[in-house]
Amino acid sequence: MELISIKLDAMTITQRIGRRLNELRSSRGLSLEALAHRSGVSRSNISLIERGQSSPTAVVLDKLSSALGVSVASIFEETPVTDAPSPLIRVAEQPVWDDPASGYRRRNVSPAGVSPLQLVEVLFPPGQRLMFETSERDVDIHQLVWMIDGVMEIVHGSEQWKLNPGDCLAMRLNAPIQFHNPGAESARYLVALTGAKT
Repeated sequence: MELISIKLDAMTITQRIGRRLNELRSSRGLSLEALAHRSGVSRSNISLIERGQSSPTAVVLDKLSSALGVSVASIFEETPVTDAPSPLIRVAEQPVWDDPASGYRRRNVSPAGVSPLQLVEVLFPPGQRLMFETSERDVDIHQLVWMIDGVMEIVHGSEQWKLNPGDCLAMRLNAPIQFHNPGAESARYLVALTGAKT
């Protein structure tokens, strides 16, 4: 089963990521140099991303989110324009992004600013592998991965699991994580995160 195909065009989502990254960096009082030092991502790369001139990979987003003390999902959220953000986000408003390196697709399902819980739907191509090397963060983020279709192999630190439809895995974002789809079909799963600050 495919993710719902409604998505923002590539330029819009790239600009949204850049604007949000700049906002998160500025709110923490970090210069480009400071964020580059904390994340291991070059200053020039961060600058290009913030200006919407470069689409970062999932690995780069993971490094930046870890350095900022947020989840990757937080980088895709729009900052609510009012003190009372809407509890409803229509499917056409949910940002969809494709990782330029692995081709995995993520859709932020949850409305921003109304709940400590973030939901992300993922479509992971067959045969692809993705490694997030960051480990401890400034905040304690927990995530659940609930398989909907297909199969995924997940390595968290020294532990490894194979998830089939209906299986649910709980993890803290405190160790490197590797995702691998060993199947012949795309895998689809839901990620629920809590503990991330914005």
